[in-house]
Amino acid sequence: MNYDLEERTAKFGEAIIHFVASLPKNEVNKILINQVVRSATSIGANYMEANQASSKKDFRNKIGICRKETNETKYWIRMISGANHDKIAECKNHWKEAHELTLIFSKIFSSSSKKIEAL
Repeated sequence: MNYDLEERTAKFGEAIIHFVASLPKNEVNKILINQVVRSATSIGANYMEANQASSKKDFRNKIGICRKETNETKYWIRMISGANHDKIAECKNHWKEAHELTLIFSKIFSSSSKKIEAL
């Protein structure tokens, strides 16, 4: 099976965009939507940059940013869940995907550290 992390991160960003479009438009959600869209779409953008990195150190740095952005996205999803109790089930699904991406980027990050130290 061909596993495409660029596609997975893009689909995640798109899913978040579609999800937040269903949220009620109020002052709290406005702030939360802005934050979660920024962090969720940043994951894929930074992963694409990592794949075009100019060095192993640059690659590792971009993967570290991907990991940070997935963690931040989990936080904002939690805040959305707290502000929109009728969306808890959807938030759990998005949180789970963000968590899986966090684990993937954590593994890539730690593996890339070993490769840099071996040089």
